Amino acid sequence: MMPDWLALVVLVAAGSTLALLVPFALHRTYLILSARKGREECDVWNAALPSITVQLPVFNEEGVIERLIDAVAGLTYPRHLLEIQVLDDSTDHTVARAAARVLHWQSRGIRIEHVHRSHREGFKAGALAAGLERATGEFLLILDADFLPSKDLLHRLLGPFMDPAVGMVQARWDHLNETDSRLTRCQAQLLDAHFFFEQGGRWAAGRFLNFNGTAGMWRREALIEAGGWSSDTLTEDLDVSYRAQMAGWRFVFRPLVGVPAELPGTIRDLELQQKRWAQGGIQTARKLLPRLLGGPWSIGTKREAAIHLLGHLAHPLTLLLGVLIVPSALARRSLGLEGWLILDLIVFFGATLSFLVFFSAAGRRRGRRWSELIPTAAVTLALGIGLSATVSRAVLRGAVGRRRDPFDRTPKRGYGGALYLTPRVRTDTFTKVLLAFWMALSCAIAVQQGLWGSLPFVLLFGTGYAWMALGDLQEPDEIARMARVQLPKPVVSS
Repeated sequence: MMPDWLALVVLVAAGSTLALLVPFALHRTYLILSARKGREECDVWNAALPSITVQLPVFNEEGVIERLIDAVAGLTYPRHLLEIQVLDDSTDHTVARAAARVLHWQSRGIRIEHVHRSHREGFKAGALAAGLERATGEFLLILDADFLPSKDLLHRLLGPFMDPAVGMVQARWDHLNETDSRLTRCQAQLLDAHFFFEQGGRWAAGRFLNFNGTAGMWRREALIEAGGWSSDTLTEDLDVSYRAQMAGWRFVFRPLVGVPAELPGTIRDLELQQKRWAQGGIQTARKLLPRLLGGPWSIGTKREAAIHLLGHLAHPLTLLLGVLIVPSALARRSLGLEGWLILDLIVFFGATLSFLVFFSAAGRRRGRRWSELIPTAAVTLALGIGLSATVSRAVLRGAVGRRRDPFDRTPKRGYGGALYLTPRVRTDTFTKVLLAFWMALSCAIAVQQGLWGSLPFVLLFGTGYAWMALGDLQEPDEIARMARVQLPKPVVSS
């Protein structure tokens, strides 16, 4: 039996955690309903075509750089109005490959320049700021190294800018390698839910939304009026998005315009990406949320902004909830409150169901069959839970003001392998193994004590943490992987 004082502490902790998580779950239902309303925007640019600068910020992207430059050089737009900047901070063979492709396309009349910095000051934000100083375009399209734009992308994004109040237009992300593995399929469902419902819902409701760092076009004036790019957070895109909208600019999301990109192929690559997004998101909340909440915007806009910017707090809350599933059930038994367990289970089940609906509905927007969606949504939920093991630490780093961490960009595989690899973080590995062990112990205790109502949730959390731990342990160390990776020589088109 658990001492009464300890049982009370456990119950208060579990109840508080669940109470804080429920609004995040309910909010997803609100976004789904908002996104269904849709919103009309101008689809066609009905004036003289403006000048556009396409910016390609890259760092050590040897496997994808030529593919990227070739795709952008093929954009259908008047050559005298199109400028392309390869903003290259690389320290490897990417520099030579990029320079060669730039020369290739320059010889064919494309206005493209290779801007190579000998330092990474400001990381991606610094590269974009340096490019902005030299850019001549009235509008700027930004594309990360693994994105492959369709030839008509510029025309498809220009239309909403007929409204002079529009400062940025964001396209949807599509997926080049969704079918590679269970991991990439789940990531695709996570991203589909984000774009169709989070971005789509905020846009349809007239709330603040964010530029996703790539596959979006900016009005130059909006960027400058917002204060330009800043590197004091790890999510320069989220930061400048809110500053621009707080300055009065309106953002537009184009759900029917998709730009395919590469999904992280390994557990460590995905965690690296998610940790950067989470830490930067909390840094941005610390930087901007006080001013936003005290500003002249509507209650609905402030509420949505707070949930958006603080959304990554769900990671440590999820982790704590998983750890407390069985201890809270034992605490109720010790205090003679087992009859109240049904209330927790109803709330817990409702929160879980809302996420399953959220992911499944996103899959339906893609036209996938229900027979595929439900199982994938359940596994996607387990993936989200598993990520909380390592992302929670990044959230805490963002919350305590750690701003000097480097911008570690996500490795891209491109032609078949990545030379820039994600090393094992032993603290993360230990955390995942420890949580997997804890959930296995919780499962054994639940069975032994007859806590059958808690068992499904223990299994769900255990699956997530075990997946992340085993995936990490099975991935070879960096040196071994680098010895095996071979990139085929790129084909230089004539």
